[in-house]
Amino acid sequence: DETIKIWDANTGKCLKTLEDPSGTVWSVALSPVCRRVIRGSDDNTIKIWDVNIGTCLKTLEGHSNYVGSVSFSPDSIRIISGSYDKTIKIWDANMGVCIKSLKGHSGYVQSVAYSPDGSRIISGSADKTIKIWDANTGKCLKTLEGHSNWVNSVAYSPDGIRIISGSGDETIKIWDANIETCLKTLRGHSDWVRSVAYSPDGSRIISGSD
Repeated sequence: DETIKIWDANTGKCLKTLEDPSGTVWSVALSPVCRRVIRGSDDNTIKIWDVNIGTCLKTLEGHSNYVGSVSFSPDSIRIISGSYDKTIKIWDANMGVCIKSLKGHSGYVQSVAYSPDGSRIISGSADKTIKIWDANTGKCLKTLEGHSNWVNSVAYSPDGIRIISGSGDETIKIWDANIETCLKTLRGHSDWVRSVAYSPDGSRIISGSD
């Protein structure tokens, strides 16, 4: 409905609605250390909002197709975005300028995430792979292969030791982030897995599916 809503996690009350009539909201992320929220949209842009006053601070332009995934770095200094233009972009969160454009996927970039220490970026793609990138240099360090369909969602464990991925092949995979091998494949969904996440203590994984 082209809005972003801020909710009280304890009461479930909607605290604020941010109107964004420029396009469908595909992805949102809250800044870990300051009161900002970012969103990716099918208008090919990323917008940065001030949560307190409810106004758009900046619009980041540079992608040539839908922005399906956005994330802040752990220190909130950087923003990453994954797009249907097959690239990942790293942005300066304060200046709103693109620092690097990471190219290597041959399909839509469906999901991006920072490692907990901010040194790595992971991306999942329609090319069925996960890539691990050096967050400073933008170099692709490793490509993880094993899914037989689109990789729609990726996430690091809170300690940075594991990576999880959800795919159109109806599975979730758990990877060792250091030796880049698949440790376990979780089966149970009967359709595409669209979203995966770790609990804050790393003991649980949740997944959402078609």
